[in-house]
Amino acid sequence: MGTSGFYDADNHYYEAEDAFTRYQSRDMANRCMQWVELNGKRRMLVAGTVNRFIANPTFDPIARPGCLDGFYKGTAPVTDIRDAFGPLEPLHLRPEYRDRDARLAVMDAQGLEGALLFPTLGVGIEQALTHDIDALQHAFSCFNRWLRDDWGFAHRERIFAAPYISLSDVDAAVAELEWVIEHDARVICMRAAPVPTVAGTRSPADLMFDPFWARVNEAGLV
Repeated sequence: MGTSGFYDADNHYYEAEDAFTRYQSRDMANRCMQWVELNGKRRMLVAGTVNRFIANPTFDPIARPGCLDGFYKGTAPVTDIRDAFGPLEPLHLRPEYRDRDARLAVMDAQGLEGALLFPTLGVGIEQALTHDIDALQHAFSCFNRWLRDDWGFAHRERIFAAPYISLSDVDAAVAELEWVIEHDARVICMRAAPVPTVAGTRSPADLMFDPFWARVNEAGLV
């Protein structure tokens, strides 16, 4: 284990293709997630519509680490960020993108003691389901169970993967919160945006969400 004391507070994984579907109820597929072949490419449908939050949701091939360094420093001879990515590489060359023990080995090499781990594809899905609160809650409940399987919420006390919770149904959110607490979550991921509810959008600070925030505070979650 590293002894540097350094933590990466904004680390990400590339979701497995079944991140949303492994635990998805069969009768919810049309309202939640499905995979299809479209023009020779694998695409994810969300509520029956191609989701374009991530151009390649399989993440294979994928951009090389650090490929945008020159672009952001202003030293790369490109004007379009799409060109700055350069040649892509096969996903299998980077097992640490999807395997927690491979990630730990990379963290050791980098001198990282720990990391907070967040979704990549997952953070773009809530907006696509705001019209169907039940489907939204189901999708992220399934996502969190995949996350527990593949990464764990506090793997070896070094990788702290953040389950994703939507406040769109406060009772469901509290129930999901209790489940992630029971499974050792230390940090949760939420969208910093107006909350879609059956009664319209609400501020995350609305009093209706007090039961949720009270439990977050009580549990000491980040």
